[in-house]
Amino acid sequence: MTAFDVVVRSRRVVTPSGVGPATVCVRDGTIVAVEGHGADVGAARVVDVGDDALLPGLVDTHVHVNEPGRTEWEGFETATRAAAAGGVTTIVDMPLNSIPPTVSVPALQTKVRAAGGRCHVDVGFWGGAVPGNQGELEELHEAGVFGFKCFLLDSGVEEFPRLAGLELETAMRELGRLGASLLVHAELPEPIAAAPAPKGRRYLDYLRSRPPEAETEAIALLVELCRRTGARVHVVHLSAAGALPTFRQARADGLPMTVETCPHYLCLTAEEVPDGATQFKCAPPIREAGNRESLWSGLAEGTIDCVVSDHSPCTPDLKRQDTGDFGQAWGGISSVQLLLPALWTEASKRGHTLDDLARWAAWGPAAVAGLAGKGAIAEGNDADFAVFAPEETFTVDPGALHHRHPVTPYAGRELTGVVRATWLRGEPVGDQPRGRLLRRGQA
Repeated sequence: MTAFDVVVRSRRVVTPSGVGPATVCVRDGTIVAVEGHGADVGAARVVDVGDDALLPGLVDTHVHVNEPGRTEWEGFETATRAAAAGGVTTIVDMPLNSIPPTVSVPALQTKVRAAGGRCHVDVGFWGGAVPGNQGELEELHEAGVFGFKCFLLDSGVEEFPRLAGLELETAMRELGRLGASLLVHAELPEPIAAAPAPKGRRYLDYLRSRPPEAETEAIALLVELCRRTGARVHVVHLSAAGALPTFRQARADGLPMTVETCPHYLCLTAEEVPDGATQFKCAPPIREAGNRESLWSGLAEGTIDCVVSDHSPCTPDLKRQDTGDFGQAWGGISSVQLLLPALWTEASKRGHTLDDLARWAAWGPAAVAGLAGKGAIAEGNDADFAVFAPEETFTVDPGALHHRHPVTPYAGRELTGVVRATWLRGEPVGDQPRGRLLRRGQA
């Protein structure tokens, strides 16, 4: 009998202890040993990827799949196929933009039925915290959602209203009691209401309509509520670097707060957005180059915990590319397939390493979500890998993207890093969906 089902060798295996030559040994879809590169191990199959890096499969905890209800926007089959093409082996689906949103156990069950047998990577689910569903939070938590998402301002869809005032604090106290995390779209409506309304083709007019104060004031409020309630708070898609000192102080005070940012805030800048190029619109917005560099500093020092895509698709007509009106266009960037190369392109320019990449986009999001067995090449974890050529470049062709509507601000952009293959639990991802649906505590 052979000791292992498969072993994978690389001269650049990225583990929690660093990057180096190694042999990763897999049995029953699980990593059971990490040995030296030349180790003599018995295996039914040996795969040597040479100089290509073996990364842990990326974990993208911010993906809007939109199924059921808005499957003309996206769906589990297309979203997870795009994830696999980009080296992402686990996603966690956001609770809004589907109908029904994931704000009750019956709604979660509806979503699970929609996802069943259609996922090319493993999929978990966030629940939603909205006005009127406080009584549902414990049941959703027990049903296995990984945490709860809320908005402090209009979410853009009527099925998922904002949580504010006493309802926000009450929900946080309940989640604190449950030991569950609250994920927050941290923009307050008041600074936005005081800003000029967005309209027309000029990106800078849209940028002025979402001032950084909407984020910085929201995050200051969340720090105070975290202090009062003890609830774990995770701020999603940080774009305003001015909030970083607030996070540093919150960490110094021992508050259970984490924060993510996204590749578009680290790669793109307001100055480069052409007039009418609504494929760049997202909320909060892509800000100026100086802000981008401050975000990189926050990531490098560990104030920002992780980088995830905020894959947020819609139908092409909602992007209003015919008129280029930023005020009317849907805000969202579809980038689950490009998360890895987009992040690596800019990280490598700044001297960051492959283990930085794995920490930000695999281990970090897995830790934030509490995804056991994911995000690191380590004994006992799922054998999820991305085989990655970090020196190779490619030009983004929208026709090669697998999400439902290939609209992207990265079109024609040269990126560094090519995903050669993606492995899920010890086997390369192929045409047949093999992804599992994950529950909190059982991933």
